[in-house]
Amino acid sequence: MSVYRHPQFSRRIAVQAGAVGLLGLGMNHHQSLQAADVKAFNSLPGFGKAKSLIYIFLSGGLAQQDSFDLKPDAPDDVRGEFNPASTKTPGTQICEHLPGLASISDKWSMCRSLTHPTNGHTLGHFFMLTGRSEAPAGFQGDRKPRPTDWPSISSIVGDALPARYNNLPPSVVLPERLVHWSGGVIPGAYGGLMGSNRDPFFIEASPYGDPMWRGAYPEYTYPNQSKKPPAKADARVYQAPNLTLPHGMNSRRLGGRLGLLNTLDGQREKLENSANVLGYDSNRQQAISLLTDHKIRHAVDVTNADEKTQERYGANSFGWSLLMAKRLVKAGVNMVQVNLGNNETWDTHGNAFYRLKEKLFPPTDRALCALMNDLEADGLLDETLIVMAGEFGRTPKISLLSDVFDDPGRDHWGAVQSVFFAGGGIQGGRVIGSSDKIAAYPASDPQTPENMAATMYHCLGIPQTAAWHDEEERPHHIYHASPIEGLL
Repeated sequence: MSVYRHPQFSRRIAVQAGAVGLLGLGMNHHQSLQAADVKAFNSLPGFGKAKSLIYIFLSGGLAQQDSFDLKPDAPDDVRGEFNPASTKTPGTQICEHLPGLASISDKWSMCRSLTHPTNGHTLGHFFMLTGRSEAPAGFQGDRKPRPTDWPSISSIVGDALPARYNNLPPSVVLPERLVHWSGGVIPGAYGGLMGSNRDPFFIEASPYGDPMWRGAYPEYTYPNQSKKPPAKADARVYQAPNLTLPHGMNSRRLGGRLGLLNTLDGQREKLENSANVLGYDSNRQQAISLLTDHKIRHAVDVTNADEKTQERYGANSFGWSLLMAKRLVKAGVNMVQVNLGNNETWDTHGNAFYRLKEKLFPPTDRALCALMNDLEADGLLDETLIVMAGEFGRTPKISLLSDVFDDPGRDHWGAVQSVFFAGGGIQGGRVIGSSDKIAAYPASDPQTPENMAATMYHCLGIPQTAAWHDEEERPHHIYHASPIEGLL
């Protein structure tokens, strides 16, 4: 593990790094970092306040004008069906179907002006999961992660921060890896240039099922295409990973048993079949910790939580996933990425208002409120950073794909989206930036995925001078922008 490595860059190293950009940067980024006032940067409020990060990812793209940035005065073909509702924060309104979040708005803040240059799912995922709004050389966007990809935020955090507890994975993704409905694996969540041994640890609690059924099953499900519904609803079962010891094995016989990896779903095979000995051994050690540590077994056994807890979080994949995330950071995991909805669940091209009102907002509102309230009750909210975003926003104008859907929705829109922040160094009750009258483009204080990632790194106490290293030991800057100061 490289902890805050910042080597003295020799001319020889700089020349070697040139093949992937000067120290991992284009000249424009390099010059901007040179111009930055590092001392002032590190003195910004909130530095190092967070011990852990929960990154909630809404695959498909959340409609900003139907959630956190409503435009009630816009034309009818823009404003949508939902009304704005007042929050605990004077002057701040959000969707009427997020009442829980409205009631605790003093605990969270919103950036309404994040922007990046793509409307594509695959590249949008990549930008928002890596914190880089430019594709690396060789990126093909064919739903196949490659070793030449930028490393994910989860991989960088897992590498940069010292482990807080035992052999626990420093970074975890749950309840499933992001798989496109076509079966391709969406890039952005992996080690990439850092090597597969820096992949986050994937807890597969939600096996990939019928791609035409989406939502937060079992409590909330819906067919993706209403005019061509599958024969029956998705029968998947949300479950904790199989942490049961193999028959005839007890804790005294765990040492050196490479077959233990078989007890964790999805951890035997590497995405590119390129795992090296170090990566394999690291996963083996993590598997042993998961098998033998009572706290960790409790953390992932969320479907057996008591009835009161299940009611607060929701007995569905959204609730169970955020409950697991809370338990894992409490146990000592540095970062948990929670995918709320696979198969681009939030891709509301059609039947958008029904799906948001009845199927997507209720479990999100309930589970996110429960997470924040529980962390606060345990004294952990101030040291746990929570960020929630999708790969992009949605188009201002409502449209109908009549050959697929009965009712209208919104298309992909990378030009602006709203991003949620709470805890871990973030000041509550703030709105940073704004969009124009139809939520099409930033109107003030535009921010980028680089700014979002920098905010995460800053709150986690990763210095502006820190670097990650690729498999050739070439250094690359972690930061590519400054944190969003108004949040701190």
